[in-house]
Amino acid sequence: MTLTVVILAAGQGKRMRSNLPKVLQPLAGRPLLTHVVQTARALSPAALTVVVGHGSDAVQAACAEPDISWVEQKEQLGTGHALLQAIPGIPDDHHVLVLCGDVPLVRSETLQELVVAAGADELALLTARVPDPTGYGRILRDAGGAVRGIVEQVDASPEELAIDEINSGLMVLPAAQLRRWLDQLGNDNAQSEYYLTDVIGMACDAVATVHGVEGAAEEILGINDKAQLARIERLFQRRQADALMGAGVTLADPDRVDIRGTLRCGADVFIDVGAVFEGEVELGDGVHVGAQTVLRNVSLGAETLVHPFTLMDDVQTGRA
Repeated sequence: MTLTVVILAAGQGKRMRSNLPKVLQPLAGRPLLTHVVQTARALSPAALTVVVGHGSDAVQAACAEPDISWVEQKEQLGTGHALLQAIPGIPDDHHVLVLCGDVPLVRSETLQELVVAAGADELALLTARVPDPTGYGRILRDAGGAVRGIVEQVDASPEELAIDEINSGLMVLPAAQLRRWLDQLGNDNAQSEYYLTDVIGMACDAVATVHGVEGAAEEILGINDKAQLARIERLFQRRQADALMGAGVTLADPDRVDIRGTLRCGADVFIDVGAVFEGEVELGDGVHVGAQTVLRNVSLGAETLVHPFTLMDDVQTGRA
């Protein structure tokens, strides 16, 4: 399978109440969009396209990379309309993996599973079951468990609103069929928008196979306001803390550490509460980092002791 990744990143994010475009809001010290791009690159796609709209110049400047193709959605008329802007540049023999620039926690392993499920000429859709599905499109399945459509919350019946399996917006589709379905999209719905989710209904009507791949609820969380951004920041930081502890680092409290860059640690490193790491940080064997410290672009040799309430910026030490 030849894969093109398309990241939808055109939204303004009005509920952020910020001058920054939504996909430039910071997560772990970097714009949201850069996390999604990094995950996409792990799949080694043949092409990587980002659809921009609100604040497009700022988004392109902040995430300028030679392997990214940029497509502008001048009017924000829905996710289907956004993908329609990108489809002319995608060959018919590719599969298209659609990602969202405000869904940063999805793992590359999950996306790989999604790609495998799509196979040579089928579709795959990432779903999740959540205790409160408010705001999300609901997955409709037939009696045999196959996906037969998605209904947005504003268009759902009371029975459909009771469904706890939701659409992530992440999917894999054959480019040739996708091109045809996008051309047939309409906007006869409560929002007068062109929903990408309607493509799933078209695929089902065409007797195409749609595989529903159920992932972890955490991975499909989107960000629409500062409260959701703060929640995902903590989830992301805990994921990094768990990785550190798995590598042998001792954390006094894994919920009170912030990594806003890259942190590499040797053996027997201890990190006390409230430590913040920014930029490129390397800690040698036996380094002890005290409470409430900020280490920015530092490299500390083995057995270095960092006292509490220390700020270190662009520092390099040898073995203590």
